[in-house]
Amino acid sequence: MLAKCLGEFMGTLMLILLGDGVVANVLLRRSKAEGAGWMVITSGWAFAVMAGVFTAIAFGSADAHLNPAVTIGFAVSSGNFAKFWPYLGAQMAGAFTGAALVWLFFLPHWRETKEPELKLACFCTAPAIRNFGANLFSEIVGTLVLVLVVGAIFSKAVAASGPAAALGPYLVAALVWGIGLSLGGTTGYAINPARDLGPRLAHAVLPVAGKGGSDWGYAIVPVIGPLIGGGLAGMLLRTMKG
Repeated sequence: MLAKCLGEFMGTLMLILLGDGVVANVLLRRSKAEGAGWMVITSGWAFAVMAGVFTAIAFGSADAHLNPAVTIGFAVSSGNFAKFWPYLGAQMAGAFTGAALVWLFFLPHWRETKEPELKLACFCTAPAIRNFGANLFSEIVGTLVLVLVVGAIFSKAVAASGPAAALGPYLVAALVWGIGLSLGGTTGYAINPARDLGPRLAHAVLPVAGKGGSDWGYAIVPVIGPLIGGGLAGMLLRTMKG
């Protein structure tokens, strides 16, 4: 289990370093990518997922969940919850560490950026329109799609019809890209409690120049929404053939 947790830690660290990194690249002042837009952000997050999955596998986690919602989805599907808490701790620690590295990497740019909300967005998500029910629904549906389609990609039925398993990391990256393009505009598609909460904690404790609050009033949505969505997807996966 130690090797698997190391894999989850390193994979999630890479996920956040590159994922939050692309957001910082686009939003922070005097970055060469400033203003590059949503297509760059969604593409960067897709590549971040791919890199995170490969890193997790290389360091010992063949599961490469990188996401408590994925872990709980497969736990519900299999009925085995033994990995949930160890993976959760590793994923949260990896997400926090990855966010701290983003802060260090862009260190001169925080002071150049005057808007506290842009700085916070480099760490965690916020809704386009703040409405608890609608925001929660967005995170539930987005995560349900993530976990359900990941389960389909690695199902026996799909594996029997082609080389999906070997292409798994690339297909999952494409899936996350698609979710961002299709469903990401409402809440910023956290679809991962560790991805949002770990960096939000980093924002709260790190000496980010000119930062504002960490928006703890919203923080519950990208935690419980993905967990609910992942659990619902796990129930659906139990009905899948293979």
